[in-house]
Amino acid sequence: MRNQEPFAVILLQLGGPDSPEAVEPFLYNLFCDPDIINFPGAFLARKFIARKIASARSKIVAERYREIGGKSPIYDLTKAQAAALEKELRKTHEADVHIAMRYWHPLTEEVIAGMRSRSYKKIILLPLYPQYSQATTVSSIREWERQAKIARYEGIPTEKIESYHNHPHYIAAIIDRINATVGRFGGENAIDLVFSAHGIPMSLVRKGDPYKGQIEETVRLVLEGGGWPFPHHLCYQSKVGPAEWLRPSLDETIGRLAGEGRKHLLLVPVAFVTEHIETLHEINIEARELAMRSGIARFEMMPALNDHPKFIACLKELVLGKL
Repeated sequence: MRNQEPFAVILLQLGGPDSPEAVEPFLYNLFCDPDIINFPGAFLARKFIARKIASARSKIVAERYREIGGKSPIYDLTKAQAAALEKELRKTHEADVHIAMRYWHPLTEEVIAGMRSRSYKKIILLPLYPQYSQATTVSSIREWERQAKIARYEGIPTEKIESYHNHPHYIAAIIDRINATVGRFGGENAIDLVFSAHGIPMSLVRKGDPYKGQIEETVRLVLEGGGWPFPHHLCYQSKVGPAEWLRPSLDETIGRLAGEGRKHLLLVPVAFVTEHIETLHEINIEARELAMRSGIARFEMMPALNDHPKFIACLKELVLGKL
């Protein structure tokens, strides 16, 4: 029997520019985030700093988006995830799945405005960041809470899913993707698995942010489940600004492996659940070019999970566990 009490799932994601003209305002929104730029007195200078950074970086970043098709694919891929999850949930429940992007449309306030036409009994916030961090999970949840307060949309019971870095279906989905990518090497056994995660500032780690530990646990569980005979490495990418971030970097790791005479790299974007500029450009173009220049013979990137059935099963279990 289908449960008739309607509830809403909000997939929280970073978002990305949907046109070349959107790049600069997207960057401005990103660097205006108090969970990204924060220091004593930052509230006085944050908008000025964000405007300067966005202006300085927009041409370079727009060119990178041009090289992967002119826009971020993240919204279209998240829509596919939302549709797959909603289809599964509606087998037993009256559920709607919405998407709220942190830095570009559909923004959180737009989503809340569109939800008023239906009376929900519960809202479940589901960040599409399996590993918990101040810079991602907390930022998106805080934005929901801020906008709900502004819109006076606070009376509905709301549950939060904050991490699922060790969920069996999530781990299984990554293993499936790696196994499919290993097949591209045609039986080659001298492969290095290079797990690459988005970096965060070390200042967050020192304050107790669990992201680094959760990334390491995800990698450990994937390796245990996959059972591959290959050496593995964990590194971090996407550093912004002069502050100290998690290391080793992706570029450092590629350089080290090339220097050791390793020839076959399988890149695993371990913390990314959809393709976007960090996978399609930073890994698949920039890191690939570095690897080829450094003497790597074969460079393959594992596709992101996107709407892999096991990942959707993970999201479904997380949601139903909150009902």
